[in-house]
Amino acid sequence: MKKILSLLICFSVFVSCVAQNKVVVEATKNAKPKLVVGIVVDQMRYDYLTRFESKFGTGGFKRMMSQGFNCKNNHFNYVPTYTGPGHASVYTGTTPKYHGIISNNWYSREQKSSVYCVQDDAVESVGTKSKAGKMSPNRMLTTSFADENRLFTQMRGKTIGIAIKDRGAILPAGHTANTAYWFHGKDEGVWITSSFYRTDLPKWVNDFNASDKAASYFKTWDTFYPIESYTESGEDLNDFEGGFKGKETATFPYDLNQLKEENGGYDVLRPTAFGNSLTMDFALAAIAGESLGKDNHTDVLTISFSSTDYVGHNFGVNSKEIQDTYIRLDKDLERLFSYLDANVGENEYTVFLTADHGAVNVPAYLKSAKIPAGYLDYNDRKKRFQQFLTEAYGTTDIVENVSNNQIFFNKAKLKELGLDIHKVEQALVDEQISYPNIAKVYTATTMNSTNYTTGIETLLQNGFNQKRSGDVIVVDDIAHIAYSRTGSTHGSGLNYDTHVPLLFFGKGIRQGETFKKTVIPDIAPTISALLGISFPNGATGDVLGFVID
Repeated sequence: MKKILSLLICFSVFVSCVAQNKVVVEATKNAKPKLVVGIVVDQMRYDYLTRFESKFGTGGFKRMMSQGFNCKNNHFNYVPTYTGPGHASVYTGTTPKYHGIISNNWYSREQKSSVYCVQDDAVESVGTKSKAGKMSPNRMLTTSFADENRLFTQMRGKTIGIAIKDRGAILPAGHTANTAYWFHGKDEGVWITSSFYRTDLPKWVNDFNASDKAASYFKTWDTFYPIESYTESGEDLNDFEGGFKGKETATFPYDLNQLKEENGGYDVLRPTAFGNSLTMDFALAAIAGESLGKDNHTDVLTISFSSTDYVGHNFGVNSKEIQDTYIRLDKDLERLFSYLDANVGENEYTVFLTADHGAVNVPAYLKSAKIPAGYLDYNDRKKRFQQFLTEAYGTTDIVENVSNNQIFFNKAKLKELGLDIHKVEQALVDEQISYPNIAKVYTATTMNSTNYTTGIETLLQNGFNQKRSGDVIVVDDIAHIAYSRTGSTHGSGLNYDTHVPLLFFGKGIRQGETFKKTVIPDIAPTISALLGISFPNGATGDVLGFVID
């Protein structure tokens, strides 16, 4: 009997231990990542993943695609597709309609002037005597998922934002970030912040700035692989690229040390692949300096690679320069993942990668290939419009501002003249639609009163903020831009601007891919669900449950 009792006790202890071990295993399996790294590649079209894939190594983009989840039909669901709105939308889980970042710059009715999306004259620069640090997220109206993580962890989880562009660092990090850092070039070449976050730079940032790491990139930029192997891009010498002052042709190689004096000093690094490498250097220093991913409170690191945008604007989406930039970015991503494996743990971090917008092929190049495209003459439009206003209303003063393809009324003047705003709206629609290369025109009244569910109208509505947007909205013809004859730009609601990568990778992420349509505002709710935290307070996106393991 004693033997049976003893056996029962042993069995009971065994079952208890198994149960406890199962709980421990499940708890470990379901534990949150120690670090979330959000990566936005500025001006990255989706097809860069596929077009340059044969030149990528196995540890960067391909590692994310093979070990993580690839959303192949990911789009922006609003216009305009610019950097400020893009970064805000990725991290807030909503569109400019709600987060309020309607462009990089926009006309403020209250201030009667143009404002910059992260401009804040109430704060001071930290790390420079210039005004480059007078920035904050004050104009973003909603929280980011990084904000919600800070609130959830009682501010124990850190948030650090990093980008060469100030808006690329500030908007993703949100309102509660420990700090956001951006690069101030010119004759300084330092990483800076603002008094919104702190009053001085931490030692690790001062050490990095003192290391002359930025100056080390004043060297020759040549192709990573032999240029003749770059068959996925156009000819190196062509008529569609800008280049650098002081160099006759926009062709490899580029001696940046020689070119820096005529191209803004340290700012010469921005439109080169080395700007991304410098950003990665600083991001790795931040992980170490801030001890990110070292405790049980999830930290958030936001990294935006701005140089891809500068290179695209300068050289275009079909250039050898853009291909080399992505080949080198792939190497930098591999460097990041290897560092995270070693210093945070191979299954202890989660990464997502997307873009803030795509870009159109250089219209001059498209025209040479017999594809409809062209350039807009805004000066001619302005002359015709002012003539119309004078003839129809006796004055041009009823219009206060024209910017970002929007017309802002002077409502006090309309009232003074006894004009019906709705009739004037419609008159302007009828006038504008008659101009060359204008495809569609809509009124604010239409945006506020009609619920669109498909087409460009839906995108316009998602980008329309009732308080900040204009009274009449103009849509230009496909592949027609107001830009120089060289280089690429963006901003439309067309596929070349809206279709961007979305890769998830790391802890809690399934391996797979989908052609199911996803949209940018889905990212923040998905990461929030992974972390078990509240969604950003204005989020309108859906949780992509199929990517979560």
